[in-house]
Amino acid sequence: MKHSKRAARMIRHHMRGRRGGGLNLVSLMDIFTILVFFLLVNSSDVKDLPSARSVQMPESISQDKPRETVIVLVSPDAILVDGVEVLSTAQALSSEGATLEPLQAALLERAARRVRDSAIVDREITIMGDKDVSYRLLRKVMATCTEADYGRVSLAVIHKAPVVTREAST
Repeated sequence: MKHSKRAARMIRHHMRGRRGGGLNLVSLMDIFTILVFFLLVNSSDVKDLPSARSVQMPESISQDKPRETVIVLVSPDAILVDGVEVLSTAQALSSEGATLEPLQAALLERAARRVRDSAIVDREITIMGDKDVSYRLLRKVMATCTEADYGRVSLAVIHKAPVVTREAST
């Protein structure tokens, strides 16, 4: 049967609406690619402290993550502030008094560089001490840190899984 031009145009118009809509995969793939790269870059929740092979860290079951702070490394041989040697361990142990003057001078210099840390309470420092270093030396280092106007002193440790013990049921 032959339709008029108007009827044929109406039939074509109605047939166009019955076809499924097209999906542009190019822009969808661009969005997913950007999303994957964003998730890969921002998925890291681990904060790494600089590793020193000469220092064996003690172990702990603490869940707190380290923050970016000034790092004092106490090895069996030397005391370093952000990787720069300040004095030897032998000099620190033989020094008189509760504070270590070269360490205090280096810490005050670092504190002066950080202009944004105006409050003493907000200044943070992390001490990475070898597990075989004497407590007497660590106490001197901690006292020097507080004398150098660092309000929050943290000791770095290696995280270990907590030990689960079973109690005998009676």
